[in-house]
Amino acid sequence: MIRAAAKNWESVAVLVDASQYGPVLDELKRSDGKLSDETRYRLAREAFRRTAQYDAAIAAYLRSPEAARREPAGAETAFPSVLKLEAELVQSLRYGENPHQSAAFYRLIGAPRLGVAAARQLHGPELSYNNLLDFSAALGLLLEFEEPSAVVIKHTNPCGAASAATVAEAARKAKASDPVSIYGGIVGVNRPLDMDVVKELSGVLLEILFAPAYLPDALEELKRTKKRCRILEVPCDRSAWPARLEDYRSVLGGLLVQESDLADLDEGMLRVVSKRQPSAAEWEALRFAWKIAKHVKSNAIVLATRDQLIGTGAGQMSRVDSAKIAVMRARAVGLETKGTICASDAFFPFRDGLDVVAEAGATAVIHPGGSVRDEEVIQAADEHGMAMVLTGMRHFRH
Repeated sequence: MIRAAAKNWESVAVLVDASQYGPVLDELKRSDGKLSDETRYRLAREAFRRTAQYDAAIAAYLRSPEAARREPAGAETAFPSVLKLEAELVQSLRYGENPHQSAAFYRLIGAPRLGVAAARQLHGPELSYNNLLDFSAALGLLLEFEEPSAVVIKHTNPCGAASAATVAEAARKAKASDPVSIYGGIVGVNRPLDMDVVKELSGVLLEILFAPAYLPDALEELKRTKKRCRILEVPCDRSAWPARLEDYRSVLGGLLVQESDLADLDEGMLRVVSKRQPSAAEWEALRFAWKIAKHVKSNAIVLATRDQLIGTGAGQMSRVDSAKIAVMRARAVGLETKGTICASDAFFPFRDGLDVVAEAGATAVIHPGGSVRDEEVIQAADEHGMAMVLTGMRHFRH
């Protein structure tokens, strides 16, 4: 009926939203019960947009996991042959990655209101394009943790992360992971933010601070002391998320779509390939570091303890360079690398990267395996007395 009315827009005005009632009634009163051609055309355009949303919602459901269970065996439902997306403008942004680029933030219509789209800004200047990219990266990492945790992101890479008995202690340790790079960074905690967290972050310039909730006195103090910091409230519980989400990225001339990397370690795939088994403390540290490595740009090398990020090497063209940078960054801020463990997002193509972290004092390493030189790398681990665990799962992040 809406489509039929909209097709006849020259004679019929069709309203599909309560927000249209007031302006249309005002025009009818002003013009003796008549609507202009421009108004009827605008209403028809909105009507077709609304019916398109409805059809898109039906199509999205029919390719959802619930509907897929009704499909006959072998039916292709993962990605449609034609992808139709519709998004609504959330806000225009000051500019893009650079001041000469215009930008905006849209929310996909029909998609779950999660992540960045679920955030509520409580204080601070308007968000920028780069702010939103960094915020998304920080939230993605924080959602990996169930225990009280804090993360620090700089240019979409983790430079601080920690878990502890309280989020204040986690924030202190996350800041200590790299007290230099936290300057101008993004900090998130996954418990209500209290005055103890405010004290830990006192004097630190931040672009964004986010949490699932704020105690009233903590929020007032943040508003008073961090004038230029964007304070965001956002749900930080991964259990509320669906099992499958999709990532969309533009490339020149097209759009890439993939299933989001929400996978955790598959305990059934873990293999200890070294002569020495990891200790209980090393297992904890290996699992902690693996969660972080998943969110570091490839080639990713992470040094960590059981509850604190110690050093990160990210985005290098060779894995050995990432290993050197992880060690260098840790030592540059006075953190001890001896006794840490190492996580690598992909296999070691040569033993040189492993040698670097072993000589720095790492005692165990976790990586996917799968290199033609795996035996050489395993031999290197044994020579250094390291425990080595293979995951069988890679976490490239480009």
